[in-house]
Amino acid sequence: MTFSQQKRMSYYLFLAPGLLLFASIIIFPVFYSLSLSFTSFGGYGRPVFIGLENYARIIRDEVFLHSLRNNLLIVAISVFGQIPLGFLLAYLLYRRMVRHGSLYQTMIFLPITISPVVVALLWNQIFSSSGIVVAIVRKLSGQPQYVMKIFENKQWAIFPILCVLLWMHTGTYMVIFYANLQKMVPSLLEAAQIDGASESQMLGHIIFPHMVGTIATAAIFAISGSLKAFDLIYSMTGGGPAHFTEVIAIYMYINTFKYYKYGFGSAASMIIVLLAVGLILILQYITGKLEQRFE
Repeated sequence: MTFSQQKRMSYYLFLAPGLLLFASIIIFPVFYSLSLSFTSFGGYGRPVFIGLENYARIIRDEVFLHSLRNNLLIVAISVFGQIPLGFLLAYLLYRRMVRHGSLYQTMIFLPITISPVVVALLWNQIFSSSGIVVAIVRKLSGQPQYVMKIFENKQWAIFPILCVLLWMHTGTYMVIFYANLQKMVPSLLEAAQIDGASESQMLGHIIFPHMVGTIATAAIFAISGSLKAFDLIYSMTGGGPAHFTEVIAIYMYINTFKYYKYGFGSAASMIIVLLAVGLILILQYITGKLEQRFE
């Protein structure tokens, strides 16, 4: 065996444990779920092949369509809410536009360190009839009997959860952007300032082009995290009332483990995978166009 062959073999040996682990916990479950999604299976006996029937039933299900709508709203608040706000906060800290930046950075990042279950219990108290939100509305409106009924509205029930997600995850993106901003060469901004560039010009022509890749990576995290959102929502509302706050992950969980429709639940999980892949491909296309523009 030649030296190059020995070197190649050593690479394979080092990669083998990781590849086996990845295949066993990622690739195999995905393909198994894909095969199961074409069957009717209740957890015992042999799965019965039914083709695309599960997918057809899901697409016609109004509960699923509402869950999909809620998931897309979560994606929107993540990509167009958490990321821009996190970038803005990181930029303010990086440019030292606020005093005591370290204190603000810690306070904004703190929510992500708290368990989602604890966050859900906390915000349930805030939104409750004796919570601070109702108290403020009663004070401002002069209606001492006001009761918060937003969770009883099918179209608006998800919005308090969107606010909680915005509060909880913005700090994560702020830290990511702040860390990458610190990698910039300070002389670039100093030279721009000497040449008379305004803050907006430096942001648009120097900082943003430098951060395109980081923003794209953050958006991928946001999309994948939004489509698998489960723990916070399930702890806050359980998807209720009447499926108003349900998302696809909860829809999949209920059908799989409550109604024992494993084939149906697998089809729902594959829809999550397809949505994630589709949205990420669109994002990569947009990112490529932006990178070409700023080259």
